[in-house]
Amino acid sequence: MTTAQEPQVLYCDAWLLAVDKPSGTLVHGDGTGERTLADWASDLMLSMGDGFMASDLQPLNRLDRETTGIVLFSLDKQTQPTFDALVAGHDMHKRYKALAEGRIEWNEKLIDRPIGRDRHDSRKMIVSRTGKPSQTHVRVLKRLKSRHGLPARSFLDIELLSGRKHQIRVHMAHERHPIVGDALYGTPRDCPLMLHAYQVDFDHPVTGEHITIESPLPWQP
Repeated sequence: MTTAQEPQVLYCDAWLLAVDKPSGTLVHGDGTGERTLADWASDLMLSMGDGFMASDLQPLNRLDRETTGIVLFSLDKQTQPTFDALVAGHDMHKRYKALAEGRIEWNEKLIDRPIGRDRHDSRKMIVSRTGKPSQTHVRVLKRLKSRHGLPARSFLDIELLSGRKHQIRVHMAHERHPIVGDALYGTPRDCPLMLHAYQVDFDHPVTGEHITIESPLPWQP
């Protein structure tokens, strides 16, 4: 199972840039000075000219450091609020593929569990009755039998219906089928996190065109 080491441009117009994020890359700075996906995207746009200013570029969505896939950037401050509203609302569909631990017996499920911060571990989120409403739709694509010393696993297609921090990881851990490679919510393993943001689709708020952006799966289930 390998992951691409360099970001790739998936889509670009005058208002929006979509980048394929590799594992291990931060989307934006955390104060450590580490080079981020936003830095890479800004350098790319500056190299293209056309009057672009680095201050115009803003990430519209976030992925955890180890999660791979589609990250969107606004390229125009005037239209950024419109894109922010699109991402925050229900008019942009965000889909993921994932490999979960164990054999999942159900075929499809809407996981409707509120998520809040874990008071005992500041790094984590948990299912909590006092948390924010959170919905994740999960469909099992394939069940993988135990083989070559690996335990049984389930290959999933997932749609986010809300956008909480670590939402997929928390919901799947609550189902007792954490994402493979998730050291925070599952079982530490010598492999990357098997969670990939592979598709977004939406009506472009400036042009009105229906846009579908896809990223190839960087690992084999």
